[in-house]
Amino acid sequence: MNHLPEPARVVQLPDGTYTYADQLPAIQAPPAAPQVVHQHIHQAPPDRTVQRIALGSGIGAGTVAAGVYFGPLLVGALTAIAANLALLAFLAAVLAWGVVSVVKSIGGPDGGAAAKTLAKTRKRRR
Repeated sequence: MNHLPEPARVVQLPDGTYTYADQLPAIQAPPAAPQVVHQHIHQAPPDRTVQRIALGSGIGAGTVAAGVYFGPLLVGALTAIAANLALLAFLAAVLAWGVVSVVKSIGGPDGGAAAKTLAKTRKRRR
């Protein structure tokens, strides 16, 4: 019967409960000197202000998740809209310049007069 493992040793603790002897916590000697704990406090990143305010006021995790998700999404959408509007304004200016140039060159004296009248009308509106 030497091939069988040793039976587990069971001990009775002072409070009357039983436990396995190999699961007892190891007794550690108390430290000779008090331990020094170094604690480093770091400031939160500045882009988390909304999340910190939301958590501090008890609004909840939904507001934090919305700020984290929709904040960059909103910035991206506004940037795309601004780029589209800038492109459209540039195209409108180029097309207007092209139309005026074509009217002046093809229209002859009537085209030149029409361009001058258009320029005068624009100056009056300012």
